[in-house]
Amino acid sequence: METLRFAGEDDDDLYSGFNEVHPALDTRHLQNDQGFQEAVRTSHGRRPPTQSRGPGTAARLTSAAVPRLGTSQGTGVPLHSSLGQVGGGGSSDGLRRPMTSMRGTGYSSQGAIFDPLNQASKGPAPPLISKTEESPEEKIKALERRVMGLIEESCLAASRGEVRLALDRAKEASSKERSLIRQREQAGLSDGHNLDLTFSVLFNLANQYAANDMYTEALNTYQVITKDRMFNNSGRLRVNMGNIHYKMGQYNKAIKFYRMALDQVPNTHKSMRIKIMHNIGLVFVRMGQYSEACTSFEYIMQEEANFKTGLDLVTAYYALGDKEKMKKGFLRLLECQLDIDDDEKYTASSDDTQANLILEVIRNDPLRKIERQMKQEAERSILTAAKLISPVIENSFSAGYNWCVDAIKNSQYADLANDLEINKAVMYLRQKNFKDAVETLKMFEKKETKVASTAATNLSFLYFLQNETDLAEKYALMARDSNGYNDAALVNLGNCCYKREDYEKAREHYIAALDIDASCVEALYNLGLTNKKLGHYEEALDSLLKMHAIVRNYPPVVYQIAHLYQLLEDNDQASEWYLQLLGLVPTDSHIHQRLGQIFDSEGDKQQAYQYYFDSYRYFPSNLEVIDWLGSYFIEHQVAEKAISYFERAALMQPDEPKWHLMVAACHRRSGNYQQALNTYKQINRRFPENVECLKLLIRLSSDLGLKEAGEYALELKKVERAHEQKESRATSGSRPGSRRSSSRASRSGSAASGYEESGIHPPKSPGARASARSARSIPGSALSGGRTTRLSLNDLEENEPYTPSSKEVDSSYVDPLGPLQERPKTSLRRKDEDEFADEELGDDLLPE
Repeated sequence: METLRFAGEDDDDLYSGFNEVHPALDTRHLQNDQGFQEAVRTSHGRRPPTQSRGPGTAARLTSAAVPRLGTSQGTGVPLHSSLGQVGGGGSSDGLRRPMTSMRGTGYSSQGAIFDPLNQASKGPAPPLISKTEESPEEKIKALERRVMGLIEESCLAASRGEVRLALDRAKEASSKERSLIRQREQAGLSDGHNLDLTFSVLFNLANQYAANDMYTEALNTYQVITKDRMFNNSGRLRVNMGNIHYKMGQYNKAIKFYRMALDQVPNTHKSMRIKIMHNIGLVFVRMGQYSEACTSFEYIMQEEANFKTGLDLVTAYYALGDKEKMKKGFLRLLECQLDIDDDEKYTASSDDTQANLILEVIRNDPLRKIERQMKQEAERSILTAAKLISPVIENSFSAGYNWCVDAIKNSQYADLANDLEINKAVMYLRQKNFKDAVETLKMFEKKETKVASTAATNLSFLYFLQNETDLAEKYALMARDSNGYNDAALVNLGNCCYKREDYEKAREHYIAALDIDASCVEALYNLGLTNKKLGHYEEALDSLLKMHAIVRNYPPVVYQIAHLYQLLEDNDQASEWYLQLLGLVPTDSHIHQRLGQIFDSEGDKQQAYQYYFDSYRYFPSNLEVIDWLGSYFIEHQVAEKAISYFERAALMQPDEPKWHLMVAACHRRSGNYQQALNTYKQINRRFPENVECLKLLIRLSSDLGLKEAGEYALELKKVERAHEQKESRATSGSRPGSRRSSSRASRSGSAASGYEESGIHPPKSPGARASARSARSIPGSALSGGRTTRLSLNDLEENEPYTPSSKEVDSSYVDPLGPLQERPKTSLRRKDEDEFADEELGDDLLPE
């Protein structure tokens, strides 16, 4: 403080006194200090100081080891440091260098340590106290937290659908809770029992038992809760017990528990009582006691009417067959209030950008979604009830619909009247009354845009079914113009173009429909068929694979995918998809035939025979399969087994001489010459102009040494002459050939009679091995790529082993769900049919 100066004390120099320093810190005279210079020149000044060992010293240095800074006269002062006094022992005579000019910060010039809080006098800090053992109360609280954590894990697992894990966690929580009770009893803390925790454990355990269909265990657990009077309002759990009995089919017990729960719920809990009454009514419906069910539903409609109960009441009246009550119930259903905001509230009607953004946000918020669900539930209930009672409340179907339409128009749900009118047209279609359906739909042509578009779509579909493509296209265009986002109208337009074989334009319409609704399965399927017609197999495969991902295991889609792989010559994938199709339609003989063709083309005759034989078992009238099986046995030198197949073919086509000749040839190859001769004679009597039969008779009679060989030879010449005359008349405009060539042509023509129809060509020259089968046209998608073995009659007469040849054939798949496989899908869904839905008219038009 001596060096501080205040303003006003010395007006001459305000900054005087700052150059006055302690002599020990004054460096201006160091060059004249002999002791300092000596210490610099020698190692005397670099010796380490000796630390004091005396008690009570913190960091003192001994004065003997520290040089003194003195003057030339030998006088000096001890050197100090920040650790304390350097030299001078404990003397307080010398001056000490301050660490700061502010003494108020706690620095003491007497050498004390820096201790502004005065903690040095308290001594060293006590050692850390070691953690003692937990008390019983703390252990119990920790265990309670563990039990609650297990309950939460169980609930979360149940919400994810992992019911088995949820049950395991619930059981573990129950075990921990029992251990908790035992610890409380051992610690003498039974009075603090946590009833809420016990109730939560038991309730969750019972729920998880029920979720895992362990109904007996769930009932026992619920029984434990309901019998314990310490749990408040446990009687409500009898509703859960009634639900379990309902699932088990014990309806009487279910009603008993529902009524017990109803007795224990106070009248102030009105909503709870109504839900229990609704459950009772549903159980009575299940039991067939419709009068008691009507009593429960009527009580609910009087207390708190809702659409779901109203629909159930109308259904119960319908089961009783009471027309008047059905009408009253329907009118009561229309009186139910739908307490939601109008759509106009969420429509942007001002130029305020901020307000419009707010409306855009709340238009799709969770509350708005709930309102939409409530509205959809109300509309579904009203339309379902109307469609249910309309055919029975009046003497005619039309009169009943008209009454329901008038009732809806007079209510607050007048917008639903148009939907019911369209449903009326759909009902006409189900009754195959196309005329009335068309008249009903034509009523909507001048109505509002949405309804007119829907009606025009249905009219387009009707005309498409009646093969009136022009009218179908006209109404499809009208539907598209009325509503540019009507994907069904675009599908119908594509179907009309497809039928006119304008595949490129059809493809454009299907792609436009998919741009509107990417999940439109009708457009996907038809686009795949169109690309297949255009030869774009890869694009067709992409479309059908997308549809397969949406509609799993639909046989026509699986077949088309397999067929496309076969067209792409990927037999491995084709066979895999055909095998999947067999898992869906295991008795489809044509799929077995396709698999047989694939394995035959790969040279696996044994596997091909297995599938051809399965095809024959399921459909023994397929001539192609019969022909292949007979050829297979002849190839393997087992001609006697081929006889039964060719005999069946002869029964199917008795006017076809080829099959009879095959039977006779099989008898001859098996060594039964007499039977072969008799068969040839029968064929000759039935087909006297068959050149092939006469030639074989001549050969066989000569081999057997019979005299009839000459007679058959004369007859053969007459037949050949007659054929030559016919051929000359047919070719009178051209130069006739030689007799030899004419005879050869005649013989070929005779042998080929009926071959094209049956699927086997005659040999073009003697010694030919096999001939290809002509493709048989069946409505549906043609499937090519299979290879089959075919025999000619000459092959059967050769003595050497038969070596078959094969050729690609083109046959067709008969859809198990309908014969027209590749016909483009149209726009109506019939839920009461097993066929795949064509392009649907809209969710609001689908019959429930």
